[in-house]
Amino acid sequence: MEIFRTALRSLLSNRTRSILTMLGIIIGVGAVITMVAIGNGASQQMQEMIAGFGSNLIIVSPAPPNTTGARAKAGSGASLTLSDSEAIASEGFAVLRTAPEVSGTAQAVYRNNNWNTSITGGTPDILPVRTWELNRGVCFSDADVRSGAKVCVIGPTVAKELFGYANPVNSTIRIRNIPFKVSGVMKSKGANSFGLDQDDFILVPITTAQRRLFRSGTRVDSVNRINVQAKTRELLNTATEETKAILRQRHHIAKGVGDDFDIRDLTQSLESAASMSALMSLLLGAIASISLVVGGIGIMNIMLVSVSERTREIGIRMAIGARPSNVRMQFLTEAVVLSLLGGAVGIMIGWGIAIAASAVLPFGAVVSLNSVFIAVGFSAGVGIFFGFWPAWKASNLDPIVALRAD
Repeated sequence: MEIFRTALRSLLSNRTRSILTMLGIIIGVGAVITMVAIGNGASQQMQEMIAGFGSNLIIVSPAPPNTTGARAKAGSGASLTLSDSEAIASEGFAVLRTAPEVSGTAQAVYRNNNWNTSITGGTPDILPVRTWELNRGVCFSDADVRSGAKVCVIGPTVAKELFGYANPVNSTIRIRNIPFKVSGVMKSKGANSFGLDQDDFILVPITTAQRRLFRSGTRVDSVNRINVQAKTRELLNTATEETKAILRQRHHIAKGVGDDFDIRDLTQSLESAASMSALMSLLLGAIASISLVVGGIGIMNIMLVSVSERTREIGIRMAIGARPSNVRMQFLTEAVVLSLLGGAVGIMIGWGIAIAASAVLPFGAVVSLNSVFIAVGFSAGVGIFFGFWPAWKASNLDPIVALRAD
């Protein structure tokens, strides 16, 4: 402890120079903390998006309209149907479940309150596929889907706008002037990364949506998309190939002719984006760490100046019995103390900037303890690395020559 007290006294005797020396470390550590926090926030946002869309998920949608070429001649047209979804679920070995969707917008009315919202027609399987959970009541059943029952589950935003703080369950609302009984209310998921309210929707049986709300001009049982959930992450590619083969067979698409549907592996796409975000976080941290190296060079230069200024003091210490290792440890300790103090101030500044950035960025900056420990360790390492040469130079001074110095 005595060596640390000696180092602090020496540094405090030259406060201005010590602060200027620490400035490079402060900027470096602050930049590392801030950049890594922003990268972590972006990565966490991507992970939340993956969780929000569902795990092991494949999205099948009708192919874009194309009036020329091979795709225009493919099978029975660009429609996906409810029976397509049922076939994928029953015939796909790697498929855990499917959840077809029909969607649109409509005005929902309850007494004197009305709210324009998104309407999703689906099956009960859409809840586990899309990671939706009920807060109150129950979801409609498969029997409701088969019969086209006029029941619905509403999101928290719709519940608030139509019912305020009252319990909506078992109440009747009107959608396009058709009465629907509210069987349940979803748990809140909040806004997504694009700022869209994920709680502003009404879920109805898909057959009810097809027959009563969004009648198609082509087929009554057509759907907007089919969510296909694979049994495991490893079976995603197998589930994709099975889905493609089943749909090509059902749509009578000949070999060499393009598909009349599109398949996207949403989980892989989002995980790739999350990996890129994590990589960017590392790159930002690496770029910011250059400031630490610059700060370390500043410490080395100042410590060399300090050795030159304190040559006579070094000579006196060695003349009264101090060993070279004592002198070396003293100057090395001063360098490390400078680095650690600068690192501590840099952590506080970086943390503050990260908190401020969270209020401006569309996602929150996340300061991890790992980045703090790394920054502290790096700053200490910088002090040891760049302080060694001045300390070694001081310990190798000839006592007689040092005593003659002015």
